[in-house]
Amino acid sequence: MPLHDRLRELRLAGGLTQSDLADGVGVTRQTIIAIERGGYTPSVLLALRLAAALAVPVGELFWLEEEN
Repeated sequence: MPLHDRLRELRLAGGLTQSDLADGVGVTRQTIIAIERGGYTPSVLLALRLAAALAVPVGELFWLEEEN
C-alpha cells in the first residue's frame, strides 16, 4: 500500500522551511526533501516527531492508500 503525506502542505502552512523542520526533528534537510517527494518512508519515531513538530495527529500527516 502506498504511503501518502501532507508534509509539504503542513510545513508551509506552519511557516517552516525544510531546514527548520529538519533541525526540529533531528534529521537532515535531504531527509525532509525525500519524504516530501515520496522517495523515503520515515520510521515510526520520525513520523511521530514530524507530527508533533507540526502539531497534528500522525494520521493527519501520513496515511496509507487502500488497494482495490
